[in-house]
Amino acid sequence: MGKKPSGSKQAFFILGALALGWLAIEMAFKPFLDKARSAMDNSDPTRDPDDRLDKQSDHLQSDDDRSTTA
Repeated sequence: MGKKPSGSKQAFFILGALALGWLAIEMAFKPFLDKARSAMDNSDPTRDPDDRLDKQSDHLQSDDDRSTTA
């Protein structure tokens, strides 16, 4: 029967496996991740697309409103 590995050896092994898994995912999805990261870099964090849609809908009049005001 072998000796049971110590806690530090187990922790080192788990951290190594996690690092290897992370690198594998990064390499497998590199084109997609690069595209997503560049899109996030080019985005404007101060602009909210939902706000723009709400403001446009407030300014639009329905056909009923136009017929009563004209």
